[in-house]
Amino acid sequence: MEGKDWLVTSDGKYQACKSVRTWDLITENYRLYRFLTELEDILKKSLDESNYLAEIRQLVRRLLVNSYWIKTQHPQPDTKTGTSVKLLYDELGFPFTVQTVTFTKGTQSNIHNHGIWGIVAVLKGKEKNIIWKRNPTAEHPDKIEPAAEIILNPGDIVSFAPGAIHSVEAMSDEPTVTFNLYGETKSKERFAFDTVRHTAKNF
Repeated sequence: MEGKDWLVTSDGKYQACKSVRTWDLITENYRLYRFLTELEDILKKSLDESNYLAEIRQLVRRLLVNSYWIKTQHPQPDTKTGTSVKLLYDELGFPFTVQTVTFTKGTQSNIHNHGIWGIVAVLKGKEKNIIWKRNPTAEHPDKIEPAAEIILNPGDIVSFAPGAIHSVEAMSDEPTVTFNLYGETKSKERFAFDTVRHTAKNF
């Protein structure tokens, strides 16, 4: 699955990143347990944001290239909310969230950050990410404004630095399916933003 790699930073900027060729990632018997172990190893050895996000993007791409089953592990979107989530791994004390998410066309998320780093890979469909940046004033310290827009297609992977703010909209006629990976959420730093009232609240 060829695609582009992106990095979104906490200040509302984004950049295209070098992506590894699919051919170089093919390996035999690459299992989820190996992916999870290598993920832990990356974060133990590196505190530098740009380095570990680049390594994790490559790790996610390796998993998706070699583990076809992940592309089939997604639920049908809920008829009321337009979205569904399938947790792929859950272990007490394991600090990461690994899941697939399905959206119907036109479904939009709220404007939010994740309180930690995150990686999203598009498996099917098309997704629009609006990137936001903080623009505080004395009256509204949580005021934000749109800064950029990225259209993600199948094979594209976007990484979010801690503090990056975005909102998502599914764009294709078929359901959009993404693979999502997040670090250990710091709930006190995870917010949903209101651009009318210029407020941010924990969620």
